[in-house]
Amino acid sequence: MAPVSTADPVALRNGRGLALMAAGMFLFSAVDTQAKFLTETMHPVQIVWIRQLGLLIAALVLIVLKGPQLLATTSPGMQIARGACAAASATIFIFAVSYIPLADAVAISFVAPFIVTIMAAFLLREPVGMRRWIAVGAGFLGTLVVIRPGFGVMHPAALLVIVAATLFSVRQIISRALSRTDKTATTIAYTAFVGSAVLTIPLPFIWRWPETGLEIALCVSIAVLAALAELCVIKSLEIALAVVVAPVQYSLIIWGTMYGYLVFGQFPDGWTWVGTAIIIGTGLYMLHREQLAKRRAAAGQNGAMS
Repeated sequence: MAPVSTADPVALRNGRGLALMAAGMFLFSAVDTQAKFLTETMHPVQIVWIRQLGLLIAALVLIVLKGPQLLATTSPGMQIARGACAAASATIFIFAVSYIPLADAVAISFVAPFIVTIMAAFLLREPVGMRRWIAVGAGFLGTLVVIRPGFGVMHPAALLVIVAATLFSVRQIISRALSRTDKTATTIAYTAFVGSAVLTIPLPFIWRWPETGLEIALCVSIAVLAALAELCVIKSLEIALAVVVAPVQYSLIIWGTMYGYLVFGQFPDGWTWVGTAIIIGTGLYMLHREQLAKRRAAAGQNGAMS
């Protein structure tokens, strides 16, 4: 008799999803590093437009693979709003990292899940328990530890990261609403098209042609790696449970620290590590609480049907 495979198909899919998400985060961090390097000679809008070009390529690949029906949506207005928020958030973030270390910017940007929780509670009327509110407060405390306002240790541009995180949070709230009717790939495709269109408007006023071989190589690399990273994340979410792969996003801090040290000679100080640990810890705790809430809701629905 042939041996019977005892491998859990769900575990295998989750394992592949974790690997793809990790690859996506590594590539996105490489994109941010190259973008920070290019801010010395190029405008952030142009850099984000080049990055968006890569996402546009990824969207076109999805359309070729899945067909034009991928663009079918019941909420075009919300799709446009999400794309505009994504473009604005990315531009402000790249502008900020031209002044502050990449690892610090990435750590501060993880205030977004806490902002999303607040918005979800007040705008979507989602129930938020006391433990999650405490986690939100702790997350903001961690952000303050990283920034240390009033101590003169962080450039004021750090506040722009919070603005970018807020816009990113608005994007996530819109995503939650769209997820009820549209596929993830559809939303990402619209974000690529809308973001590219929005960023093209100011392009003639700030465009600067790459002048060196290094600049050309970095521009091409940003577009290609952004496309690959986006495809990795999309595929990860398609084959694995979101709650399983979501914590891998915090690896951005690891890669941001590594790239920041190797490329720019920047390394976070002790207080930044403390604040980062608080942000990561509370963020992971909130993911855990959200998963528990979903399980209880599912159990309640099953109980009502039985």
